[in-house]
Order: sequence, then C-alpha cells, then structure tokens
Amino acid sequence: MSSTEGGKGKTGKIDQMMDTHKHMSYISWLSGDRSVDRGTLPKTSDKIAERYVTEAKTHVKQGHKYVSKAFVGENGSRFIVLGVPDSKHQGIAVIGVIKQDIVTQVERHQKRNLRLVPYPAEGNYRIESVKPNSTTDITVRTGEDNGNASHYHVRDVVVHFANKPSEQQMKQIKSKINAHAVQQIGDTYVFRSKSMDAEKMIKYFRKSWKTEYVEPHYLYMTNEAAPNDALYSEYQWNLPSIKTELGWDISKGNDHVLVAVLDTGVQADHPDLKGKLSGGTNIVDSAAAPNDDVGHGTHVSGIIGATVNNGEGVAGLSWYNKVMPVKVLDSSGAGSAYSVAQGIIWATDHGAKVINMSLGNYAQADFLHDAVKYAYDHDVVLVAASGNDNTERPGYPAAYPEVFAVAATDAKKQRASFSNYGDYIDVAAPGDSIASTYPGGQYAALSGTSMATPHVAALAGLIRSVNPDLTNVEVMDIMRKSAEDLGEAGKDNYFGYGLIDIDTALKAASQYGAASLQTYPMQVKKRLNAITQKYSKQ
Repeated sequence: MSSTEGGKGKTGKIDQMMDTHKHMSYISWLSGDRSVDRGTLPKTSDKIAERYVTEAKTHVKQGHKYVSKAFVGENGSRFIVLGVPDSKHQGIAVIGVIKQDIVTQVERHQKRNLRLVPYPAEGNYRIESVKPNSTTDITVRTGEDNGNASHYHVRDVVVHFANKPSEQQMKQIKSKINAHAVQQIGDTYVFRSKSMDAEKMIKYFRKSWKTEYVEPHYLYMTNEAAPNDALYSEYQWNLPSIKTELGWDISKGNDHVLVAVLDTGVQADHPDLKGKLSGGTNIVDSAAAPNDDVGHGTHVSGIIGATVNNGEGVAGLSWYNKVMPVKVLDSSGAGSAYSVAQGIIWATDHGAKVINMSLGNYAQADFLHDAVKYAYDHDVVLVAASGNDNTERPGYPAAYPEVFAVAATDAKKQRASFSNYGDYIDVAAPGDSIASTYPGGQYAALSGTSMATPHVAALAGLIRSVNPDLTNVEVMDIMRKSAEDLGEAGKDNYFGYGLIDIDTALKAASQYGAASLQTYPMQVKKRLNAITQKYSKQ
C-alpha cells in the first residue's frame, strides 16, 4: 500500500467506515496512481475478486462507475465490487468489495414473515412483516438539483403547446417519450416518462413540436427539504408520495416527542440511527439491551427516524423525533401478548407520545386490550399494522377501537397485494419496497403493512410536535380527515379514509386551536374537562 499526502486522514475515515459498515470487506481510496487500502480481498479459487478490482480501477480512472457481477468467496459469502469516481475531482475514486449476505438474509426474513415458507413452525403468535420485492423505482418522484438552486422532477417536463395536440398526436407523444402519466392544466401539460429524463424530453418537444415554452417541472421541493441522503432520490419513492418534503416546511419534529417502537429491538450503533434513539428496554430479556437480532425493528425505526441530510443511507420521516426501542419480540420474530402488553405499559409510563406496533395476531387478548386502553387513557396515539395475509379477518391490536389501523399501498397508490383490509382500517400508507436501515450498518428494501405503519406513527409524532396541545383523539382525527381519498369515495375497507398526506395533516394541526371557529367548541370542552378534573382531585 502506498499513501498520499493527508493519507492518515483518509485512513482514519476508511477505518471508521469499515467499522460502522461490517459488510465492507475491502476499500481502496484512489488519487491518481496512489492509493489508501484497507481490508482484505475475499479468497476465491480463480482470483476473480482481484480481476474485478483491477477492472474497477480502469473504469474509475476514466471517470466511469463500475459494478461487477456477484461472485461467491471460498467461505460461501456473496460479494460484489463497486467503483465510484469523484464527480468533482478528476482522478479521485473509491473502490469497495461489498459482502452481500444481506440479500439472502432479507429474502429469508421476508419469506418467513409473509409465510411464503412455513413460519413460525409452531406457536400461536403472528407478526406482520415483509416480502421480497424489487427496489426498482416505478416512477421518479424526487427532485434533483438543476444547477441553479432550483429543483425539478427528473423525469417530468412542462409543455405549453402553441396549438393543442389532437388525440392522435397525443398518442404519438406518449409513445415517443414512454409516458407514465400526463396531466393537463389549461393549455399546459405535465408529462412524466418511465425512462426518458427531463433534458431529453425538453430537446424532443422543442425540436418536434411548436410550443410556447418547454421547461423542467419545478415542483414543491426546496433546497432545505430535498435531503442529500445517498439512497433517497433513487429508492425512497415513499416520502415524496405522501408530501413529506412539503410537510417539513411546517415541522421537522421535536426531540421531546418520543415515538416508541414495539418490535424486535434496534441496532443502536447503526450509523443512520446514532443520536436518534432514546432509552428503551428489553421485555424479552430484562438483563439485556434492546438489541435487534432479527432486522425488523431496525428497519421500522429507520422509516421513522433515520438521520436526515447526513449524506448517509436513507432519510426518516422525522428529523428530530426520537425513537424509543422496546423489544417485545424474540430472535424468532415472535412474542407473546403478555410481552406486547408489558411493552405498551412500559412505553406509556416512560413518556412515549406515540406507540408503533408493526405486529399482530388474529386472536383477541383481554390483557393486551387492557394495556391498549391504559395507553389510550394516558393520551398516547397507538398505531398498528393490519397484517399481510390479504384477508378481511380483523387483526389485533390494529382492530381494537383505541388503535389506529394501517393498510399498505404501492408506488402507484394502489392497495398492496398483501395488505389486509376491513371496516376497521383507518388509513393507508406506503408499504411496498420501502428502503430503510438494517442490522450490520446496512440498508434493505422491505415490504409489508409493518413498513406502512411507521409512516403513520411518524406523522403522529410530527403532528404532536407542531401542536403539543392536541389530544390523541384529535391527532387521529386529523390524520383521517387530511388523508388523500383513494378507492371508493369516502371511507372504504381497503384504504380507510385514504393515503396519509403529511403536508395537509401538519397544516391542519398547526391551525387547530381556539382561533378556529370550526374547532372552538371542542377546545372549550377540553378546557372544561381539564378544570373539572383539576378540582375533582382537590
């Protein structure tokens, strides 16, 4: 290994990266002909790792990205070689050999929890989890920098035609640009392509059609609200689809409003969750920390609270609300009604304002319901997953009247094929191929109502951040009334009141008070009740 000027600094950063991301087995930082290397190349019978690293160096020196085919080392682990050139400094690049055992782990995890394979082998308890799916975006929904601090949809273009296109001409345009969607506002059209980027579409319309103007689709995203997290723009379709960036202009959360996650625990030292956790406990083993030995809880926690705008991994829905991990499920991913009930009571007694339960069972349990009512009576917002069996059979705790029940949607705002349904559903949220944190300092895209639920729990946390005076009943009412109606008009069994809308909900929460004539009677009733309770205790 040769070193460069300032090599010690680079070495420290590389060591830190490999320490927090255990799946990185080898990293090489290149500057011209010099390099700083760490780790070891996986052993293979045909030295394929060495060949791929050599190929990667050739590509990155030419300014091109490199991705090798997956290969298997002598120890049975799966690897891939990546090469990434620095976009701003010619000749500087990073090459990494990444262990991909997570692919097998996630697939096994998802198959078990959707019962695509028999799981659990025995037992009465059912947890709502995930299924294997693709992370390929169906549509691009996020903004990218346009070079002048503005932002635009990368596969959208706005066109004002000099003459309105005929029906036949519109078919021709849709075919040419591989259109995914077309919106018309007066004489202006917004075209979204499945494959063509904005720059190419602009050239096409200017060359082939007589137009008043053609421009990028400058949308609601601001510089502050478009996070720089590495996986955000390519994989996190879910946040823009529920107007999260717009909502951040109203509130990014408050670290005093805790969101408890009752699950399998969490990887406390995950680089995207450091500083975002608060307290927590292990109900399964009171002598141990609430560490995640399954993966489910870490993924759910990241959807709520992964650090935003740190250039690392994914962005959570909340910038500042902290996650309280409460481990109620064991290493098999299952837990008793008693442990879940204990977790609810513990979280309530330790200051949780919202409780997320991405778990469930089709049998009612009186003790669990008593715990739910205890939290509800203490003004906690309880949110739970409906289940992943595509059934109308009510699941618990989601179907308890005190609990806010969540169904799942996909990127097309359609019901996810696995999502349970019924008249107890309150709202729907994105649950198909959701990118989030995963144990080992890694990231994974998982699917399930388990993934939809933390979107709603995070929204409840944001609402309670922007207006702490709201009761749990008022928070739930705002989430229902602000939802985007999907499916049949009004409330239905598949989407409840509709898809959550972060922006509309936070606007409603911020305006909810005595100054509003619409809510004034409710505010007066709250104050009278508070006065009555105060004097009844004297």
